[in-house]
Amino acid sequence: MSRIVLVAAVLGLLALPAQAADVIVGQLKISAPWARATPKGASVGGGYMTITNTGSAPDRLLGGASGVAKEVQLHEMSMDKGVMKMRPLAGGLEIKPGESVTLKPGGYHLMFVRLNQQLKQGETFKVTLEFAKAGKVDVDFTTEGIGATHGGGMPGMQMH
Repeated sequence: MSRIVLVAAVLGLLALPAQAADVIVGQLKISAPWARATPKGASVGGGYMTITNTGSAPDRLLGGASGVAKEVQLHEMSMDKGVMKMRPLAGGLEIKPGESVTLKPGGYHLMFVRLNQQLKQGETFKVTLEFAKAGKVDVDFTTEGIGATHGGGMPGMQMH
């Protein structure tokens, strides 16, 4: 009986969706890129990831481009006197040497503006990120559920 359970457990692990590999550009490592699914007719979407600077000099995420939207902008959300505010980061986002910056809901994030298509859970799409020093790099984003709070879930599951 225990062999059957062990085989079932191993097969269950093999059935998990593959997570995207980290993307390296220059001294930067981009991990766990994901986006939230959007309702039909939505004009904007959000993208998230972690960027780690393994080098000895700072770099800066300037923005990006994608076929899913007319523009890819870098935004910051913050609380001001109890009011959530969102604004574009005109000068980009600095990634200091030896540090990581996480783009996540409610904080720094990418905004996919004037969407060309609906972002659907379980699908992936390409974003070209642009950094001041490391240059441009293509990254595949996985689309999670509309209410997801982080990436890496299994298809059909909402992460809360």
